[in-house]
Amino acid sequence: MGVISSYRLRLRRKYWHARARYHRRELSSVQDRTSTIARSDILCFTTIRNERIRLPYFLEYYRTLGIDHFIFVDNGSDDGTAEYLAAQDDVSVWTTKASYAGAKFGVDWLNGLQRRFGHRHWCLTVDVDEFLVYPFCDTRPLRALTDWLDASNVRSFGSMLLDMYPKGPLGAQTYDEGQDPFEIAAWFDSGNYTFERNGRFGNLWIQGGVRARSFFADRPKAAPALNKTPLVKWHRDFAYISSTHQLLPRGLNLTYDADGGEKTTGVLLHAKFLNLMVARAREEAERSEHYRGGAEYKAYSDGLDPKANLWCKWSERYVNWRQLEILGLISKGNWA
Repeated sequence: MGVISSYRLRLRRKYWHARARYHRRELSSVQDRTSTIARSDILCFTTIRNERIRLPYFLEYYRTLGIDHFIFVDNGSDDGTAEYLAAQDDVSVWTTKASYAGAKFGVDWLNGLQRRFGHRHWCLTVDVDEFLVYPFCDTRPLRALTDWLDASNVRSFGSMLLDMYPKGPLGAQTYDEGQDPFEIAAWFDSGNYTFERNGRFGNLWIQGGVRARSFFADRPKAAPALNKTPLVKWHRDFAYISSTHQLLPRGLNLTYDADGGEKTTGVLLHAKFLNLMVARAREEAERSEHYRGGAEYKAYSDGLDPKANLWCKWSERYVNWRQLEILGLISKGNWA
């Protein structure tokens, strides 16, 4: 990359840091336990709105995996989300009623908190319906992965978002608080993915899966991006610039081997498509606070009702990470 292009990217990073400083005034602390964070703790950052029913399993899953402290931004929930989080001993939570879209879909809020609390920590940034799966996750805690990444001088870990869905009508099975969502949303598309390298930022742009098949079949380029870099050894100079799809500096996006080999990668099992999604899609389509004025949620709202069935004859039932490795959706690379 040329000197001018590198200089422009540094300016762009400063721009995102300035945005984070500006938007941090929108946040009010509900419960700040960050003084309990130890030097080696692994942190989880999340923005959330009206997801109280999902929280017990989300927290249990990531506590078991090895997260030491959770930092949430609650965007004006009215279902008890903030109160529930504030009662958890390993959670710090801020709240705001400011525009989610105005804060670049929460990126500005989390960039500010990561700059303040995430420096020199491994930080996992996920939505409340995203569940990290990596090689050997059934026998090795997250710290084993981050220790190996540290030893390998690797600062970021890439994961493809893998949309999960039930077999049969979306409204046929009701999700209960605390339930493993993948007891219901147990199926996924094993193929139908496209990969394109972003020349400017270096990341792979991945699209496809059930959302491209069911909601964007006539305009696949408009389908949601599935590439994510959720796990990063954070430094105060870093910044997400497009959800967790892209970061600066751009070297953090190189979570794949450009020479044709394999780097260790994971997936984020995406538990979006439960019965909860029907009402949620309508609500978010009306709020227009998501990317492109909520166009993605408008597509869901138009295509979803309790009788909608996303399953097809090519759907695969999820078993474990080894199945995903065989299908080429995950790689253990050099980690053995």
